[in-house]
Amino acid sequence: MSIIQVVLPIPLNRVFSYICPKDIKPIIGGRVKVPFGHRKMIGIIVSLHENIIIDSKKIKLKTVEEILDKESLFNSSLWNLLNWASNYYHSPLGEVLIHSIPTLLRKGKIIYNNPKLLWQLTEKGYSIKIETLNNAPIQQKALKLLRQKPLSFNHIRNYNIKYSVIKALHVKGLCKLIEYKLPINNWYNNCIIKGEKPILNVDQKIAINAIRKEDQHYAAWLLAGITSSGKTEVYLQILENILIRNQQALILVPEIGLTIQAINIFRKRFNVPIDLLHSELNNTERLAVWLRAKRGENAIVIGTRSALFTPLARPGIIIIDEEHDNAYKQQEGLRYQARDLAVYRAYQENIPIVMGSATPALETLHNVFKGKYRQLNLNNRVGNARIVLEQVVDIKGLTLNGGLSHVLIKKIQAHLNAKNQVLLFLNRRGFSPSLLCHNCSWIAECSNCDRHYTLHQYSRQLICHYCHNKRIIPNVCPNCTLKDLIPIGVGTEQIEEKLKQLFPNIKILRIDYDTTRNKNSLKNYIDNINLGEPCILIGTQMITKGHHFPDVTLVSLLNVDGALFSSDFRATERFAQLYVQVSGRAGRANKQGEVLLQTHYPDHPLLKILLNKGYFGFAEKTLLERKLVLLPPWTNHVLFRAENFDSQKAVKLLQKLRCLLENYSLNDKFIWFMGPLPSLQPKKNRRWRWNLLIQHPSRKYLQKLINKSLPLIYTMPEARKVKLNLDIDPTEL
Repeated sequence: MSIIQVVLPIPLNRVFSYICPKDIKPIIGGRVKVPFGHRKMIGIIVSLHENIIIDSKKIKLKTVEEILDKESLFNSSLWNLLNWASNYYHSPLGEVLIHSIPTLLRKGKIIYNNPKLLWQLTEKGYSIKIETLNNAPIQQKALKLLRQKPLSFNHIRNYNIKYSVIKALHVKGLCKLIEYKLPINNWYNNCIIKGEKPILNVDQKIAINAIRKEDQHYAAWLLAGITSSGKTEVYLQILENILIRNQQALILVPEIGLTIQAINIFRKRFNVPIDLLHSELNNTERLAVWLRAKRGENAIVIGTRSALFTPLARPGIIIIDEEHDNAYKQQEGLRYQARDLAVYRAYQENIPIVMGSATPALETLHNVFKGKYRQLNLNNRVGNARIVLEQVVDIKGLTLNGGLSHVLIKKIQAHLNAKNQVLLFLNRRGFSPSLLCHNCSWIAECSNCDRHYTLHQYSRQLICHYCHNKRIIPNVCPNCTLKDLIPIGVGTEQIEEKLKQLFPNIKILRIDYDTTRNKNSLKNYIDNINLGEPCILIGTQMITKGHHFPDVTLVSLLNVDGALFSSDFRATERFAQLYVQVSGRAGRANKQGEVLLQTHYPDHPLLKILLNKGYFGFAEKTLLERKLVLLPPWTNHVLFRAENFDSQKAVKLLQKLRCLLENYSLNDKFIWFMGPLPSLQPKKNRRWRWNLLIQHPSRKYLQKLINKSLPLIYTMPEARKVKLNLDIDPTEL
């Protein structure tokens, strides 16, 4: 008798034992269907004990219902990565493993490893004269088709040829079924497909040569280049060696919108199978890509954060584009940082990893400082791209026209007259961030979150951007019943409306979540922009990430003052990255680019250092400041967040938790506790949110403290009534 241990997708960090009959062969890393309570669940086998004799009277174990896999879903390095992630982020292994595989596999879909069958002509089929089949014109058609190359029947029927026709050829001995096997070097000689490679500058040559010299073992590289410095060309050229060795590449980008641009770039250069993997694919498409990667049938997989867990048959390199982007941090469930896990995966696979950014995360620069990563710099724009001209407009006391200063409106007109494009950045979708009664000061507020509703004029709705609660815009004030409701503040919808009035003959493209939620809508917008016609783009953060718009010559940031005075210590870093990334959309071809920043605080120190010393000057200063006040990356944070409909219950749990942790760390003078304190967003979807932040210079110490405390924490009566989340290396407080 065999006993298997299974983990299940439930919030319990433990294994469950089941009896496995002798006629069933279980596989570690494979799925299994088991009874659990009154239901059946899909789990993953984590260990196996064969030839065990148990006393069924003393030990009551349930029996496995079904073994679903004949081989493990994970290779050894991916298995190690997921187990490490479960331990480091303190997330139940069952949830980690199950959520790393496609949805259809989670639901129990069987993977059939049926061989791919092709119809191929026999020697007789190649030698027979076509004319002998004059009485069967469709058979002639099929014979001509198969003389080109062997084909599957699915391919053949695209030519309106029925199966009976192929069967007739088979009976005559003219064709046969063969099993298709992927050639060992199926993309060896076909990497470069057209055009000449661009001429490299000195920095690009140095970067490519350095990475190529060490591309057959683990090495972590930071490719730090100013915007439009040719990072993508470096990616393309270092991939050549990987593909020639018939290895696969995993490329991560922060947003779904960037996958479309990326696949177009790589397909222009490489004649190899390339797949996309992201949340907009349906379940069948995601499984198909996952299986192709596992079987080694695709050369390049391009995806967002969760694509990190894609199994690769022959991994060769991992590339993380825009590595600084906060989208790589998962904020729910397994709260992992994809950049950090990607580095660990590269180490496990013994392959290189390249992290590219014009604005590297301070944690990444700190790892360079410690010698964990090596930095390669691209200091010059490629081709004829010129350094952009920067201008700060002090808007104190100015009358703004829909959020636009008179200076900006004149600039827009000048660039449009020159047949160029303009990009206006405002990270606030909707028409207005709040709706106010001018008579009694009532403000439309979401009772679920205690936050102002955002006014959406086009859909005629008030929408909470935190819990997505919606309501119809009232005709009168609910408080005083007067019709004196006015929008306060400016959103992308209002900017669009104003621009249509100011520039009635110019195409206005608003690109935000509201206009791009339909499939292919973002691609259609980008295709429209790339036509090169004069137009004005209004975008939120999604339009600033890595997109290449060669005809955009003017970029303006309309309202970013909130980031200058945030209580979040990371806000200045995010603003600096945002400013550089948005600015980098201007003047990317041979046209002079301009950046115009509207602000009430033109003398703010952050703006001064960014404009005078650039991002790396800012980063150097900020790293020094954080070192002086002991903030990450010089120290480490762990965040406990308690959420409950009753605020006091959440506070009480964190108070008890703090007492427990303090008792376990009495002799440590380096540990520091802050809280319980309200989250920066204290209420969301009717739940009150409170934080307990723990800081210590040693990650190992924090891990030991948490491992020691968690079993006791979950036995507290309060923990059963309060939602408690644990975030290792949090980026949001």
